[in-house]
Amino acid sequence: MAATVRLVGAGRAGSSLAAALSQVGWEVEPILRRGDDLRKAADGVDVVFIATDDLSIPTVAAEIEPVPSTVVAHLSGALGLDVLLPHLRRASMHPLVPLPDPTTGAARLLSGAPFAVSGDEFIALVVNSLGGRIVEVAEDHRVLYHAAACIAANHLVALLGQVERVAKLAGLQLEDFLDLSRMAIEDVARLGPAAALTGPAARKDWATINKHREALPPSELLSYNALVDLAVALSTAHEGEAR
Repeated sequence: MAATVRLVGAGRAGSSLAAALSQVGWEVEPILRRGDDLRKAADGVDVVFIATDDLSIPTVAAEIEPVPSTVVAHLSGALGLDVLLPHLRRASMHPLVPLPDPTTGAARLLSGAPFAVSGDEFIALVVNSLGGRIVEVAEDHRVLYHAAACIAANHLVALLGQVERVAKLAGLQLEDFLDLSRMAIEDVARLGPAAALTGPAARKDWATINKHREALPPSELLSYNALVDLAVALSTAHEGEAR
């Protein structure tokens, strides 16, 4: 697909998308950065992607002079299309992959990843050119969708940060536990969360759980207890379904 694109925002998302589109034959105009004149950003391109933080998207969209033939899109998972007014052709495209740096990000965007899209039909052509899979999210469900995405990635990373801290107290490293995490995720993919759950919370082994609570620093107890509650609830629901 021969098409032209301009990115506004040179962070990890914008740089990753620019690199990925360039690799599949798009003509990628120089990325516009903070402080650049955005008024003519929609001139001479098929699509403009606003790859800024969510709070800046409405302001950036308003600074760009509308061009009737140009699609203006954002990469936010939580925002709808109203933030892109006054542009006539509006779209959103949120990749369901982490983009930690442009090289890794571009590779992941080209890996057959899912993209949550809405708006102008042109956005489907963008996803198809990347070899991606389209996931349609209703406008009134976008915040819930984005919450699920954050739990799946950001909160998981934060949880592994806790693993790293507690492992260090035991004289071990995060790397000693990563295979355990990988296998647990593989089990979830194969069996579903409820059937994949193991450990003391799944067994209602309160003696072991209380030993954990006694050994953990107070700063780790709030998150530990919250996750015990989630694990017990998941196990109890699974038991009820099995009856």
